[in-house]
This record gives sequence, structure tokens and C-alpha cells, in this order.
Amino acid sequence: MLENQDRSLWNREQIAEGVALLKKALKSRRFGSYTLQAAIAAVHAEAESVDATDWRQIVALYDRLVRILPSPVAQLNRAVPLQCCDGPEAGLTHIDAVLEHGELANYYLAHSARADMYRRLAGQLRLGPSYEKALALTQQEPERQFLQGRIRQLK
Repeated sequence: MLENQDRSLWNREQIAEGVALLKKALKSRRFGSYTLQAAIAAVHAEAESVDATDWRQIVALYDRLVRILPSPVAQLNRAVPLQCCDGPEAGLTHIDAVLEHGELANYYLAHSARADMYRRLAGQLRLGPSYEKALALTQQEPERQFLQGRIRQLK
């Protein structure tokens, strides 16, 4: 998770190089989804901490991204910055709306994100099933270990 990362380990030279390339691409006014995704990453990378991140700017960038790339994953990813701006209830409502469409019913990250929103709300009763659904859907061992840890924390 982003909030657990040690930003002092991030390569500031590479971040500066990436931001310079991004600014050049944005000036062209002829950019697409990759440029918007790079802009989202740049806002994260330039912030000194999770709390110092310009979450409203990230929401605005996701709004633009989902207009040109209306994918359910992009919609799902919008939930985290929305939660940071407007609270976990807003993020949870957004995830539930994305899940209602059905395309991400078997996408473990959707269920993991949903469980995390409930964790932030301290909704212990709803946490277990969401984390267990995410665990059942993932094949990657690091993700499995992370989710198993979250489930153990509930007990």
C-alpha cells in the first residue's frame, strides 16, 4: 500500500526526469490515457507523503481518464483518491457501484479495495467476506500473504 512505502527510498532523479517528460507531453495537448496515467503517478511521486498528496487533482485526472478510457479498472482505481478526499463512505459507495456492473465480480483487487474501505470505516462484520473473496480470487503469493494478514488481524 502506498501509505506504507518509504518515500525517502524513491529515486528523485528519475522522478524529476519523468515529470519533465510528462510536462512536455502535456504541453502538446495531444495526449491519451498513458499520459493521464503518468500524470496520476507524478502527483503521487512528487508528494512528500500520502497526507500531502493532492487527492483532488488525482480524482480530476481519473475523471478525465475514465472519459477517454472507460474501463472498469480505471473506475475502480478512482475509488482510492475519492476516499482520500471525501472519506471511506464515498470510496465504498463508488466501489459498490463499479461492482454492480459485474465486470469486476471476479477481480480480487476490487474485493480487496472494498474490504479496505470497510476496514477504514471499522465495519468489522463486512470485512471478513470481502477479504476472503479477494483471497479466493488471487493467484499471486505476495497478495495472498497480504490478504491473509488482514484476515488474521480481524480475529
